[in-house]
Amino acid sequence: MLGFFSNKTVHPLADSREAKRILAEIANPGRGSLSAVEDAGAWLESLAADESFKLPQRIDLVLRIDEAAVTHARRLGRDYPASVGLSRVQESKQWQCCHGYWEQLVAAYLDCIARHQAAEKKDADAVRSQLPMIHGRLINALAAQLKWKQFRYGPVDPGFWQSLGTVYLAAVEAKTAQKPLQLYPGVNEGTIEAEYLKVLVFHAASMDKLQPLEIEIAERLINYFLPFFSLIREVRPENVYWIDAAKPLPPTRLAKLPEVTPTLRFFNGTRAVEAVAKTIEQIRNEGRVPPGINLGAQYEVDQVIPVLEHLALCWAPKPPMRSNARHRMSSQLKVVNGLAAVHRRLSGRAGGEEGLETWVIDDVSLGGFGAQATISRQDWIRIGALVGMQPEGGDNWLIGIVRRYVRTGPNQGSIGIETLSKTPHAVFADAGGLQTEALLLDIPEVGEYARMALPANALEDKVALLFPLGDKNSRLHPRETIESGADFVVANFFVQSYS
Repeated sequence: MLGFFSNKTVHPLADSREAKRILAEIANPGRGSLSAVEDAGAWLESLAADESFKLPQRIDLVLRIDEAAVTHARRLGRDYPASVGLSRVQESKQWQCCHGYWEQLVAAYLDCIARHQAAEKKDADAVRSQLPMIHGRLINALAAQLKWKQFRYGPVDPGFWQSLGTVYLAAVEAKTAQKPLQLYPGVNEGTIEAEYLKVLVFHAASMDKLQPLEIEIAERLINYFLPFFSLIREVRPENVYWIDAAKPLPPTRLAKLPEVTPTLRFFNGTRAVEAVAKTIEQIRNEGRVPPGINLGAQYEVDQVIPVLEHLALCWAPKPPMRSNARHRMSSQLKVVNGLAAVHRRLSGRAGGEEGLETWVIDDVSLGGFGAQATISRQDWIRIGALVGMQPEGGDNWLIGIVRRYVRTGPNQGSIGIETLSKTPHAVFADAGGLQTEALLLDIPEVGEYARMALPANALEDKVALLFPLGDKNSRLHPRETIESGADFVVANFFVQSYS
C-alpha cells in the first residue's frame, strides 16, 4: 500500500468519496481491530509522504483517521495483557502494530503543528480553531504511546517528555489549556491540561512494578481519580511532584526545590490517596468494584485492590521506604527462568549452561537484588516471573520473583528481584496419586507452616503433598495462596509430619 503514490498519482484520500469509504472501512465495528489499526497506520504513513495535500485537508484527514481507529486501538490496549504469555510471535506482532500506530499518529499531529507554524498567515489562520483539538489529541496519543512502552517497560526517550511539554505549553500560550474540550464522540468533556496531568500521574504510578494487566487497570483507575489531582504553578508545602514542561525530563518527586522557571509545575496526590482508601474500603465491604469506576472489563476484586494499594503508595506524600538497606556491589549472577527450569536445575537434571543467563548485580539487600541484564531473544523478563539465581562464587541457588523491570536500552534492562528463599529444595511430591514437581521454600517444622511453589494447575484444596526430603518423609496440607504467576503458585502449607 505504501510507497506507490507518485507526485502524479492522486492519493485515494484526496477523493472525498474514496476517503469516506476508507474511513468507514477502518471504523467498521465488525472488523478485526488489529487489521483496522494496521490500515490506519499505513494511511497515516502514506499521507505524511504526500506533499500534495493542503494544510486544512491534511489536518482534517489526520483527525478523521484518528477518530475512525480510536475504538479499535483502545480495544487492543485493553486486550493486549491477555496475549502476554501466549504465542511470542502473536504477542510481539500485536505490540509492534499498536505501538507503531500510536507512534505514527503522534508523528502525524506533530507534522500538522510544524506545517501550521511554517504556513502563511492566511493559511495558518484558516485552521487555528482546530489547534486545541490537535493539541488534545496529540497528548492523548502520547499517553497511549507511553502506555504501550510501559507494557514492555520502556525505555522512554527524553524526547517524549520534550514533545509532551511543548504541546502543553503551546496550549497554555494559546489560553486553551483549561477550556472544555471533547476529544472524541461519546467521551466526556475534559481539558488539555487534564490530559497532560493524566500522563504525569501515570508516570508517577511506578508502572515498572506492575504486570501488563495491572498497568491496564491502573490507567483506568487514574482516569477515575484524576479529579483529585491538580496542576499548579505555586510552590506549596503539600507539593509532591514537579516537572518543568520545557525540559526533556519526566515528573520527579520533590526532594528539593528545582530552579524556578515560568514552565515549572507541581502536583500532589494527597486527596487521591484519601479517595483510594475509601474506595478500597467500599470494595471490601461490597465485594465488588463500584459501578461508577469504568475499568473497561470485568475484573475480580483481588485483581483490583492490589493495584489500588500500589497507587496509594506511589501518590503518598512520603515515598515508600525500603525495608532493607541496599549495598552497592558488582558481581555476576546466574539466572534461570520459570518453575520448571528452576526445578531441573535444583534437582540436578539440567547440566552445563542449559537455560542459563548471566546478569550483573548492582546492589544487594536482605530482601533481594538489583541487577542489569542483557535481554535475550526470548525476552521472557516480566513482573512476577519466578527465577532461580546463583551468585558468583557460590554453589547454592536462591529463588526470587521479579518485582521491578525497566528497559534502559534496546537490549538492556534494570531488574529488581525479591528473594523468596535462600535454601530451596526441589522435590517430587505425591499429590493424591499424581506426581508434582515442586519447590520447597522453607525447611519443614511439624506444626508450623512452610511455603511451596508448584505448577499453576497443581494446587488442589484439601489434597496433601507427600514427599521425601533427605532421610525424612513429609506430609504437608495446603492453606492459603500467597502468590501466583503465569506458570506457578506459591502457597502456605501446614506441616503435619516430617520424620
